[in-house]
Amino acid sequence: MAGHSKWSNIKHRKGRQDAKKGKIFTKISKEIFAAVRSGGEDPDTNTRLRLALNKARAANVPNDNIERTIKKAIGNLEGIMYEEIIYEGYAPHGVAVYIEALTDNKNRTAAEIRLAFNKNNGNLGESGCVNFMFARKGMLIMEIDDSIDEESTMLEAVDAGADDVIVSDGAIEIYTSPELYEKVKKTMEQGGHTFIFAEVAMVANTKTDLDEQKAEEVLQLIDALEDNDDVQNVYHNLK
Repeated sequence: MAGHSKWSNIKHRKGRQDAKKGKIFTKISKEIFAAVRSGGEDPDTNTRLRLALNKARAANVPNDNIERTIKKAIGNLEGIMYEEIIYEGYAPHGVAVYIEALTDNKNRTAAEIRLAFNKNNGNLGESGCVNFMFARKGMLIMEIDDSIDEESTMLEAVDAGADDVIVSDGAIEIYTSPELYEKVKKTMEQGGHTFIFAEVAMVANTKTDLDEQKAEEVLQLIDALEDNDDVQNVYHNLK
């Protein structure tokens, strides 16, 4: 039951985020815009754009929105330029937080990020203070049910190119290099598998285990950061 509770909580949290679909569409559109501006409009040669488009489709962003964003990006509209910024710090109880942002005003964004940390008992740190605790990896998670044979699924993932496969708390976690993420995901999906989470992410090397009350204090900060329009991704090492 512990595993069921863990993954149910993740899906519940994702549901809260999905309720903010307008914000999610805006964030993904900015990611597509920045990807096109940095690497061109062809997803076959622009990996960053291809991953952004996959994220857009998974979030059910309308095709019209996607096409309009790409046209804006290739049109080189004056006055629109997003800068990528990384913020690092600590949430309450020593939980490491790594934030990726896209902003057209880094002074505004920095002030808002600092305020979120201060209001939620966290500390915004210097560049590099927590990034050594994370590694960029492809991460694919599927829930275990009666239709899944754990051993054969793990072998399938390894054969597809996964670096590591972990069975934990009612789920199978598959980790890949960023370069092989799409290959592994496509191979597993062709084998009939579906994922509750699939993304190239910053994955924590070690996790901090907290009780429910302390974990909720951390999640209040995470929610405040994710609610910021300029914040694209928030990663942490809360178990």
